[in-house]
Amino acid sequence: MNAKYPDLGRARQAARQPRRRYAFRRPAELDEGEVRHVPVVIAGGGPTGLAMAVELAARGVASVVLEKTDTVSDGSRAICWAKRTLEIFDRLGVAAPMMEKGVVWNTGKVFVGARGEPVYTFDLLPDKQQQFPAFINLQQYYPEEFLVARIEAEPLAELRWLSEVVGVDSREDGVGVTVGTPDGEYRLESDCLVAADGHRSPIRNMLGLDFEGRVFEDHFLIADVRMQVDFPAERRFWFDPPFNPGQTSLLHKQADDVWRIDFQVGSYDVDRDEVLSDENVDRMVRAFLGPDAEFEYEWVSLYTFQCRRMRSFVHDRVIFAGDAAHLVSPFGARGANGGIQDVDNLGWKLALVLAGTAPRALLDSYDAERVCGADENILNSSRSTDFLTPKNAASRAFRDATLKLAESMPFARAFVNSGRLSVPCVLDDSPLNTPDIDPFTDRMRPGSPCLDAPVSVDGRRGWFLSHLGDAFALVLFSAAGERPAGFDDDIAPDGIPVERIMVSDSPAASALYDSAGLLKRHYDATPGTVYVVRPDQHVAARFRSFDAALVRAALARAIGANPAA
Repeated sequence: MNAKYPDLGRARQAARQPRRRYAFRRPAELDEGEVRHVPVVIAGGGPTGLAMAVELAARGVASVVLEKTDTVSDGSRAICWAKRTLEIFDRLGVAAPMMEKGVVWNTGKVFVGARGEPVYTFDLLPDKQQQFPAFINLQQYYPEEFLVARIEAEPLAELRWLSEVVGVDSREDGVGVTVGTPDGEYRLESDCLVAADGHRSPIRNMLGLDFEGRVFEDHFLIADVRMQVDFPAERRFWFDPPFNPGQTSLLHKQADDVWRIDFQVGSYDVDRDEVLSDENVDRMVRAFLGPDAEFEYEWVSLYTFQCRRMRSFVHDRVIFAGDAAHLVSPFGARGANGGIQDVDNLGWKLALVLAGTAPRALLDSYDAERVCGADENILNSSRSTDFLTPKNAASRAFRDATLKLAESMPFARAFVNSGRLSVPCVLDDSPLNTPDIDPFTDRMRPGSPCLDAPVSVDGRRGWFLSHLGDAFALVLFSAAGERPAGFDDDIAPDGIPVERIMVSDSPAASALYDSAGLLKRHYDATPGTVYVVRPDQHVAARFRSFDAALVRAALARAIGANPAA
């Protein structure tokens, strides 16, 4: 332990000695000598891999998660969990403990120089009647622990610690996986391997694949400190603050009275050892908090910005997700949130394909849609990084002029980019969408993630998205609870379950009562309007009236069976 900076020494030690260790259990394959078949093998026990196992189990698909360590995350790492991620986690059964433990926030403030007042304040939740906030802040190891508990209670999911993929044999009919453990190696056969093994992805390297994109020439120092202060739970960002002149800084509150402080520290060729030295870290933190501040170090790290992705996420029977598939800079909270959206997109498709009820082409749509999502995240992340760290005199002059104008000119505030925060991707160009043939407003167009709203059934209040569930749904807006002819008929492709949901502006029996009229407004609904909603709660099609043939074609297209329709 460091004698001069004991708390910092403890923070470094804590990163090496994580919160909880999980026991290695010798798998039967090592003793029986047989090669077991499992439908899906998942490499990586981070948020993406763990969520993938829970998602597949909920859809009746067995999986084995292989995690090379014996613990969850060894530091705070990802801390900002977006509204859409919380909606997904709600289906997976972990949103409630996350909300109970996490720090809720919706607003952010941007400061420039030594000004005590923000240049501007923004609100990330314009639609207030939502089940979940814009964000919660919660250290990554908490969601991981909640997901581990879900897996331990799930008979269709198995998590094997100290188990690492050391060989991959991808064939047309499946994937052979060689697993390394402390007791030796064994093999598994699977229909599909989901590679969620992190940004250094050994599986990506085994297959001779690589990232494409940019590595930015700037370093940022993270210092998570434990302290009791009365700062509000909001995102605070500084350009050129007196405690880090010429650079930027960021402050976030986490659970357990832990606060994250980010410091921009300079270009690519900085001396990492010097930046991470106890003296330098303590100097920067105390410049921010004050020389007499009382605090303890929780976690310290140094990172560079990267905005890169694989060219394709699907390689025969090996499918990449999370950081193994794409990387973005942390400003904007797009990394872990993007990985959970990968899970949301892939899970239902993989389940249908493995069951034989959807064609293999449906998995190709995962590649098309999530590459699009990654590109959107990379574009926004790259623009944020370029604004935060201008690379030439012209860029800096634009940045500084924008900040100056934003102090008094509202129009300029839209150009201040301190990290565009994560929002769900609208899948405008998805091959699974059925284009509108009727006039609608643009908000809930095909490809959009569904927006939540309060509803009630028989006097019991709830939320619209929880009624959508995790299957295909036909949502009918009906003024008096009337059901058109053929609405309840079996019109879906074979083996595809479809829920029927009625939305009414009166408390009719067996219908969701849209008491505030928010669903009607959000979805531009008139009596008879029908929405076809995918299992990941994205809009697949919408019509002003129910037509069995049109809905049947939209469902077929949404499972990849009729992509050219």
